[in-house]
Amino acid sequence: MSRNLILGTLLTALFLGAALLSFLWTPYPTDTVAITERLQPPSAAHWLGTDHFGRDMLSLIMVGARTSIAVALVAVGIGLGLGVPLGLAAAARSGGWLDEAIMRMNDLIFAFPSLVIAILITAILGPGALNAIIAIGIFNIPVFARLSRGAALSLWRREFILAARTAGKSAPRISAEHILPNIANLLIVQGTIQFSLGILAEAGLSYVGLGAQPPIPSWGRMLADAQTMVALAPHVAILPGLAIVLTVLGLNLLGDGLRDRLDPRLGVVRT
Repeated sequence: MSRNLILGTLLTALFLGAALLSFLWTPYPTDTVAITERLQPPSAAHWLGTDHFGRDMLSLIMVGARTSIAVALVAVGIGLGLGVPLGLAAAARSGGWLDEAIMRMNDLIFAFPSLVIAILITAILGPGALNAIIAIGIFNIPVFARLSRGAALSLWRREFILAARTAGKSAPRISAEHILPNIANLLIVQGTIQFSLGILAEAGLSYVGLGAQPPIPSWGRMLADAQTMVALAPHVAILPGLAIVLTVLGLNLLGDGLRDRLDPRLGVVRT
């Protein structure tokens, strides 16, 4: 097992575990304000210090992990659930009007930066975690559509697909039974990458006030609230920023490790 896969799994498990644990326990309630304890440095009472409202930073980061992971996970699910069928349909009708329509729609979405699209959508629909999920999920659709189409096109020319067509199987059945299992490894790796990008996008939207709204903790909004207090209490900005960096790093390392392990072209498939 590669070091990237081990380290990525550990970092990802750390923040997934913190998010799951926050459903059952946090050191302090995240909605409790204690002005007399505001901006305290890390101590035995508050392991990661407190913010400008006197809230425990460790508790906020744990619940913020839950928010970021939930938004990114559902957004990736939207991309997989809609993008993969579109990509498989385009590959099955390669060169036809359906393929052309799907690819041109993908090009239209890709013409704009993902964060700009997300900001535009949330600005129209209004701020909130649900609208952030929709915005990030919409950009994930063409990512998975293009990936699945490109991978499926090469398989449609393979002998076992020709045999399935000769046996009278329909294009949707071939896509589901033969194409999809053979491209699942690529989709898993891309899913981890989009997961990390989703966490960054959620943090960016929350930073500008378009993501999860108070009183729901969010890493991006924690950074936005801390930007004027860096000189007074650096930990209020460093800690949520570090949480974002380590989570994204872990997911990217996990994706690299999974690619090395699952991609047969790299010659390291485990049997």
